[in-house]
Amino acid sequence: MTTTSSDPLLTALAGLGTTAPAGLDDRVFTRWTTASSRLGDVRVAVTADGVQFVRADVDDDAFTAEYRRRFARPLRHAGRLPAGVAPSLLGRAGARPDLDLGAGSAFARDVLAATGRIPAGQVRPYAWVAREAGHPAAVRAVGTVLARNPLPLLVPCHRVIRSDGALGAYMYGPDRKAELLAGEGADLAELGSLARAGVHYLASDTTGIVCFPTCRDARRITRAHRHGFTTLDDARRAGYRPCRTCRPAA
Repeated sequence: MTTTSSDPLLTALAGLGTTAPAGLDDRVFTRWTTASSRLGDVRVAVTADGVQFVRADVDDDAFTAEYRRRFARPLRHAGRLPAGVAPSLLGRAGARPDLDLGAGSAFARDVLAATGRIPAGQVRPYAWVAREAGHPAAVRAVGTVLARNPLPLLVPCHRVIRSDGALGAYMYGPDRKAELLAGEGADLAELGSLARAGVHYLASDTTGIVCFPTCRDARRITRAHRHGFTTLDDARRAGYRPCRTCRPAA
């Protein structure tokens, strides 16, 4: 025998039950999983807006703890990564995945966006990143942001070097920084040789253009037509104009 309650309170409470809105789970939880990368196995956290956090050399507990300290969101394990993330972590060409940089300051977002525009196999000094980010005087602050880069490999902070041409520090150590750059085709022996000679810019007397040494255009300059300069002003005084590809000056 079936009975129906006439209690108005129970009737009202029953009416509150409803299906959760589509996508609510993704707005509440950040998904995470493990993936292969050029840094070995990494933990990757992904929100509805894109990849938010990547870390190497950590176990699940350490990754979860660091993520919660930085982002204060609950994590839930995911079965797979969004399209494009796995190839990007392995350095393969293709579509770049969406990145979620919303948790940082406007300055940090500008710095990370500028760093993301450095092509594979090329390097730029911290001062270039500061200028491209719209904060030319904030070179030291750029270094602070990149030391805490939430998305290594996807935001290639390993492509940012010191103004004297030395590779400088990296969150996973200078040896790994060198390995990543060499794996992208950067000629580190040549870059080091130029830096020791005080050459930070290369110019072509056939095009009248001056570039950063790792710029794709600089690589085409034959030795007979190549001229090195310590500063961009030196190159300008010699009659060269800055490259529009690597933008040594805005």
